[in-house]
Amino acid sequence: MQKEREILALNAFDQSRASSMDTELGEAMQRRLRSFGKASVLFYQEPIRMERAEGVYMFDVEGRRYLDLYNNVPSVGHSHPRVVEAIRRQVGVLNTHTRYLNDVVDAYAERLLATFPPEIDHVVLTCTGSEANDLALRIAKVATGRAGFIVTETAYHGNTTAVTDVSPSSRPGQPLPPHVRVVPVPEMFRNPVGDPGKSFADSVAAAIDDLEQTGVGFAGLLVDTIFSSDGVYADPAGFLAPTVKLVHERQGLFIADEVQPGFGRTGAAMWGFARHGVVPDIVTMGKPMGNGFPMGGVAMRAPLLDRFAEEVKYFNTFGGNPVAAAAGLAVLDVIEEEGLMQNAREVGRHLLDGLRDIGNRHIEIGDVRGAGLFIGLELVRDRETKEPAPELASQLINRLRQRGILIGAAGPFGSTLKIRPPLCFGKDHADIFIAACDEELRAIPLA
Repeated sequence: MQKEREILALNAFDQSRASSMDTELGEAMQRRLRSFGKASVLFYQEPIRMERAEGVYMFDVEGRRYLDLYNNVPSVGHSHPRVVEAIRRQVGVLNTHTRYLNDVVDAYAERLLATFPPEIDHVVLTCTGSEANDLALRIAKVATGRAGFIVTETAYHGNTTAVTDVSPSSRPGQPLPPHVRVVPVPEMFRNPVGDPGKSFADSVAAAIDDLEQTGVGFAGLLVDTIFSSDGVYADPAGFLAPTVKLVHERQGLFIADEVQPGFGRTGAAMWGFARHGVVPDIVTMGKPMGNGFPMGGVAMRAPLLDRFAEEVKYFNTFGGNPVAAAAGLAVLDVIEEEGLMQNAREVGRHLLDGLRDIGNRHIEIGDVRGAGLFIGLELVRDRETKEPAPELASQLINRLRQRGILIGAAGPFGSTLKIRPPLCFGKDHADIFIAACDEELRAIPLA
């Protein structure tokens, strides 16, 4: 079986190749390295010098256009004029912390909470999704009086110290912290027999037992509700319900990480957890909230925040600042007024069907799965053994990049193309991508 790979390495530029670049690109690369050193992470075998972006397209310094199927941060489209104007207008009026009352901030909190089930009625705004997940862990520990968390085997939830502890994909080969347990992702590709809902609940039950037996105790289950870093697993809808029921029976909290599947991306509802008919205790958000403007948030049931506030005087200086709130309001307006959730549903179905169709011609395509405009295309060496093909995925990613199409990888082996374009992505854009995948897979010789 293939070795698991660290998440940032799945599609990363190899810095040792810098000396082989043409002069101008090589100089730009060396400039980056002089400031950022080994912390610099760039995409593709040949990095791109991006200059601007609009809608579903990005443009490099030479004016070349790239169809973007990778960046879920600009969820309603790169440089959306409605969001740009909201940010411009607000930054020219006021931007400060939340120690002052401000109508824009309060209006955003009300609009955001209105998208959740009524049980989720309070929110704390942060600057990033990592901060949001970090805060969610703290709230769960205070609420339960316990410290143990359960995540999936290839989960990624952010990059603070506490959140890296619950992000196994950021630390492959390293021992788990004593308060963390991992469980297999509920999937039906490599494990098609049985009920994924029951098998996931059974795995979580065993992990809870272990946390309790070791004296750590069970505080909560944290999952990205489309399991994106694990390789994108969305179906069957409802498979999370038995596990959430179990978590509550064992006096733990269910934390839904909606940084990637949230804000209408699955096409079925505003939030990924809704496809499963469950109500989380805590929901975390990030990247797509401001369409590129840094913001995050934690929505939760009121008693959880009340209890936390009694013990911890939490304050985030710039979380929920007026400019972020203005951006967030504009994003909610655009999703509703431009019908982007419906677009995600319809275009996502078209994209799924098209990729499955070319899968009939390419034995390297082992599976196509997902919901709305969040799709995983699994590449394999052999359809019978389902052995992952990360080298093929890397080749395809970089060949598509040369054609002006941006895509990335996911999953424990880097063998799954992670497809998550802006929500304004259309059927004509989907057809361009489908045809390009078909042609490039024909051109790549089978090993």
